[in-house]
Amino acid sequence: MAARRVLESLELGDTSIASVTLKPRVELRGRITRSMVEEISRIKREPEWMLQLRLRSLELFEKLPTPNWLIGVEELDLEELAHYVHPDVDRAASWDELPEDIKRVYERIGLPEIERKALSGLAAQLESENVYLAFRKFLEEKGVLLMDMSEAVARYPDLVRKFFMRIFPPSDHKFAALHGALWSGGVFLYVPPGVRVEAPIEAFFFIASELESQFEHTLIVADRGSYVHFIEGCSAPLFKKYSFHDGMVEVYVGENAHVKFTTIQNWSKNLINFNNKRALLERGARIEWVEGSIGSKASYVYPSAVLRGEGASASIHGVTLAKGSVWKDSGAKVFHLAPNTASEVVSKSISVEGGTAVYRGLVKVAKGAKGATASVKCDSLVLDERSRAYTYPRNEVEEEEATVVHEASVGKLGEDVLFYLRARGLRESEARRLLLLGYVSDILGRLPAEYGLVLRKVLELEFEELGGYG
Repeated sequence: MAARRVLESLELGDTSIASVTLKPRVELRGRITRSMVEEISRIKREPEWMLQLRLRSLELFEKLPTPNWLIGVEELDLEELAHYVHPDVDRAASWDELPEDIKRVYERIGLPEIERKALSGLAAQLESENVYLAFRKFLEEKGVLLMDMSEAVARYPDLVRKFFMRIFPPSDHKFAALHGALWSGGVFLYVPPGVRVEAPIEAFFFIASELESQFEHTLIVADRGSYVHFIEGCSAPLFKKYSFHDGMVEVYVGENAHVKFTTIQNWSKNLINFNNKRALLERGARIEWVEGSIGSKASYVYPSAVLRGEGASASIHGVTLAKGSVWKDSGAKVFHLAPNTASEVVSKSISVEGGTAVYRGLVKVAKGAKGATASVKCDSLVLDERSRAYTYPRNEVEEEEATVVHEASVGKLGEDVLFYLRARGLRESEARRLLLLGYVSDILGRLPAEYGLVLRKVLELEFEELGGYG
């Protein structure tokens, strides 16, 4: 069963890929310098404007301070990491074209079967470059563009330049600037006006080595009246030493277009994760962010929406599991810049075995955004005395004719409810499992069925390890 295979694969914290003999074709490691940035740009044969964007980003990275609220990144030493690794394999358009050892890893993950049954298109990135990219022919006939980000820079420079790091500029913060200097890999997706892509498109990012950085860049342009669902999967096996991820997602949602963006993040537990995500919406447009954050040692992710057009709307739903000595910092940002815009943020976190879950959010309603409505709901479940949950909401409302609501709760599993369920014949472990899954059920229900099942099973496995929750 496909979902079961994916489930098994998502335990990549325990997965050995020792059989994958990855001899990089190119590896750039060490101090981040102008010559390193120029070398990446030269390898990719980029136009001058992209090189200049990289160099401006490098200057910003060197000037901007490291945020003083970062926790859990003490061991991050950028000078000991490989910042660009091109695996010694050419990009394939069919699974048969891939080397056997790499193909085995993806088969274990279940990607070929998932692609065949559920997806319109799939890109699989290994280290710094895509090694597989294919999509359905009917998409091509409708004018949908799906390709490697570097290829898009070369083939559609005007379209890419209009949006690339303009939705999420490198000046935003130090790690956005670092991304701008070193980005590699990722996906470019363009959906023409009025085109609906019913089956999801997925990009899967895999880090196969320790002491390595990954900087993939995903840019989605949904033209007016279009629809697409994009799924982002992230994984890495457990290494002796850490690795680092600093990806970026930019989404442009045209007038009356609708984009769903789902992330299932299951990095290994010694990976430091930054993921920069922002959408810009025109009149009547809609974005749905769904974020399932399971893995990583320290994680900082805040999907954002800029509601620029009247009537635009955003929903941002996230579930975070902070298990063990990890720091999971997540949240959402919404900017209401036009009248009658609407947003809904729902965050659910579970902290256990000393884990710390943080919600950090911002809702800003600009003067003139009359009729804007915003709702934020943060629930935190803390399962033992060693674990922590913190909430840092921030609301900036400059328009009197706007409505902003915020709710937050921190709690434990209710002993009275447990007693009730046990009185109905359930074992305590069964009762706990039911309550925990019920707690995150509204998030799971927003995922495609196959992925919802996968995330549910991953959570069940995590709960089982907590002393018989299954």
